Amino acid sequence: MTTVFDFYHQIGPALSLLVVLTFVLAGAVKGVIGLGLPTIAMGLLGLAMHPAQAAALLIVPSTLTNLWQLAAGGHLLALLRRLGAMLLMIFAGTLLGSAWLGIDSGPWAAHALGAALVAYALYGLAGPGLRTPLARERWLGPLCGLATGVVTAATGVFVMPAVPYLQSLGLTRDEMVQALGMSFTVSTVALAIGLAGQDALGGAELGASLLMLAPALLGMIGGQWLRQRISPALFKRCFFIGLAVLGGHLLLNG
Repeated sequence: MTTVFDFYHQIGPALSLLVVLTFVLAGAVKGVIGLGLPTIAMGLLGLAMHPAQAAALLIVPSTLTNLWQLAAGGHLLALLRRLGAMLLMIFAGTLLGSAWLGIDSGPWAAHALGAALVAYALYGLAGPGLRTPLARERWLGPLCGLATGVVTAATGVFVMPAVPYLQSLGLTRDEMVQALGMSFTVSTVALAIGLAGQDALGGAELGASLLMLAPALLGMIGGQWLRQRISPALFKRCFFIGLAVLGGHLLLNG
């Protein structure tokens, strides 16, 4: 594939429409609850295409929306000092995982994606309110970062165990939103490098990913509008239930 049009002709009009609608929905979820764009995109697209192809499509929308998210809040330097070792290990773990496992390395990739989605959904529905003591952050943060990087490389989903760990730090709402943006941005950039190393991210894939930015942003704007009119807690519960069903299907059927 050398052009965006080659990419379009390869996947066809029906799958192209599914991709666009998926990014609108994923953007809307992110607009309502502040996360979920790559998770939804990987989960739904994983039903119809190889996870490596789906991961390539989310690179630009995920990177830019997360940069937008991390830029707001006013806690960037403080969070970098606190989470720097974790972010470094996310980056290193993703590159090491790409070389060791790789999202494009076998038929088990869809099953691994399903397992990651189910684990995240179960945590979201029933996960305990964990709290990490300050004294443990020095070693637990890098360990969680390394594990998150390996999971990212294998599945394209970068929420486990980074999100539960960040939620355990007792951050304020603004700090949490910014910390998630930082973590997801580092994960996405590292994933892009890993995909490029597997020859799964070329000019056509990047061009197609750039086109997906518009529907993702449209969905985010709609989600932010919707957030003012529904219960975010109820929406989040429905999100995790749907994610569990989707992940269960991928885990069992690949």
